[in-house]
Amino acid sequence: MARYKVILEYDGTDLIGWQENRQGPSVQSLIKDAIEKFCGARPDVIAAGRTDSGVHAVAMAAHFDIDGEHSAETVTRALNFYLKNKPVAVLNCEIVSDDFNARFNCIARHYKYIVLNRSAMPVLNKNRVCWVPRKLDVDAMRAAAEKMVGNHDFTSFRASECQAKSPIKTLDKIEITQNGDEIVFEFSARSFLHHMVRNIVGTLIEVGLGKPYDIDAVFAAKNRSAAGPTAPASGLYFMRADY
Repeated sequence: MARYKVILEYDGTDLIGWQENRQGPSVQSLIKDAIEKFCGARPDVIAAGRTDSGVHAVAMAAHFDIDGEHSAETVTRALNFYLKNKPVAVLNCEIVSDDFNARFNCIARHYKYIVLNRSAMPVLNKNRVCWVPRKLDVDAMRAAAEKMVGNHDFTSFRASECQAKSPIKTLDKIEITQNGDEIVFEFSARSFLHHMVRNIVGTLIEVGLGKPYDIDAVFAAKNRSAAGPTAPASGLYFMRADY
């Protein structure tokens, strides 16, 4: 028995998210299908984060155990062979110690959110950005974002179905950059609440459109209705996990 750590890239547009269930294809189910075709086993595959339907990943870390003495290169080639024509690819694979856990050993997670801010709808980047046709005030969004960095009770920014034991999180970074029509939000934290990034972005977009939000009051309200709407999944990317 060996434990393997893989780095996955995927397009979440037509997937139900990371978690396997009966509602449709998921990242987890596609990886498990590929492993089963490779070696006849269907082990659990644990990821650094459980992305939602429509969310993409540039470098998602995950681990699984399989019998036999397969090299990391063999596992990479085999899984990618069985993942052909699927929206998931294995970028890297390595054999790790039996106590490695992609979820619990992770010390930081990084996300990116892309907004296309122009009057014309996206064509080439459809399903990969959030389209906002009205001009956004980037400086106003940056000022509001600065107040969100640090240790806070993020109840106003968590989904109602969030299962985290505590709403208190430490947000290490929100960086907002603009390159032409694209506005990119970068987030870093040890962990995030369900929909936390998308709810923050949705609120910042409202700020950028001129809606007056008192961020301190939003935190103090501890009520989801106090913050802005949930931004679409299409603009969100899991970038990497640190160990």
